[in-house]
Amino acid sequence: MRNLCMKVSYDGTAYNGFQTQPDGNTIQDVIEEALAQLTGETVKITGSGRTDAGVHARGQVFNFFTASKIPLNRWCLAINSRLPDDILVWQAREVPETFHARRSAKCKTYRYTIRCGKHPDVFKRHQEYHHYTPLDADAMRDGLRYLVGEHDFTSFCSTRTDKKSNVRTIYSARLECGEWDAQLESYPLYVYLTGNGFLYNMVRIIVGTLLEVGMGKRKSEEIVHILEGRSRLLAGPTAMAHGLMLWDVEYELLDEVGQQAYF
Repeated sequence: MRNLCMKVSYDGTAYNGFQTQPDGNTIQDVIEEALAQLTGETVKITGSGRTDAGVHARGQVFNFFTASKIPLNRWCLAINSRLPDDILVWQAREVPETFHARRSAKCKTYRYTIRCGKHPDVFKRHQEYHHYTPLDADAMRDGLRYLVGEHDFTSFCSTRTDKKSNVRTIYSARLECGEWDAQLESYPLYVYLTGNGFLYNMVRIIVGTLLEVGMGKRKSEEIVHILEGRSRLLAGPTAMAHGLMLWDVEYELLDEVGQQAYF
């Protein structure tokens, strides 16, 4: 059996998230059906993590075991011909038997996009949350710096979480401003968060809190007290799902000559 690892991008607008759900219509369901058509096998894929309904991915990762002899360089073309236009597999590689898309991950990066100003971008309306007025980007940046490091993120996760520990490490947190669009009288803000793992709704709650900072409803230094308080009631609202994208997942493996290799 071969253990294959693939990277996939998808527009999550029409789906009930990545992971299989009782109601169906998930990214995992669609990919597994395409693999079954391609290989004739009943394939179960393992994703690097869940994304909720309406959330997108640029670099989601999954792995699966197969007896298929399809050459590695043919997999992307073969599977994409069986996938809808809003799902695209763009990288395939063979990995050791012990590789697991979730447990082997070293870090993940999420990006949340906010469009600030008068008009939304109609062509990006499914990937950007529209905020009608400008935000204080400097205050939001200042708030982000308090999140870097190892913290208990209880205040920034849904009470529905089933994790035994809410301690996570954020390696980097930054905010970037995109170009002003004179026609739309608006501009995008991109919030990037990279960490060793994320709790249920963690990124969206962080963004919801940052939005309040950007609107002047909170001081950026309140982030410290929210973390210390360890209560969901202290943080801001959960930002809308459609602005969120799983940007990338990174792994560390040994290459053919025994050197550390990242992908």
